[in-house]
Amino acid sequence: QVQLAESGGGLVQAGGSLRLSCAASGSIPSINTMGWYRQAPGKQRELVATITSDGTTNYSDSVQGRFTISRDNAKNTVYLQMNSLKPEDTAVYFCNSNWRIQYVFASKKYEYWGQGTQVTVSS
Repeated sequence: QVQLAESGGGLVQAGGSLRLSCAASGSIPSINTMGWYRQAPGKQRELVATITSDGTTNYSDSVQGRFTISRDNAKNTVYLQMNSLKPEDTAVYFCNSNWRIQYVFASKKYEYWGQGTQVTVSS
């Protein structure tokens, strides 16, 4: 069983910074992708940023240049440094870990989510 534990959310003024952490535990293969998604009230969950186990990153256009995702493979932990925060960044932020296992005749994707941490940016 895989568990993801997020921390670091909170209330911050516009222009401020926060750092989110997500520690993964359980049976996780060394090759995997970890990332952050967010969901604002009344909106669908959306991608924020992802990072593969070899360090390749991907960001949504809305956070590019303001947020930085990183990971510590030895600790199975992913971080999200959020700078220049805006009120529109207010959402519940979810940690995600996923990987694909290739079997003889098919492949299967495994995906796990954290419970989420609230980030509120006041104007």
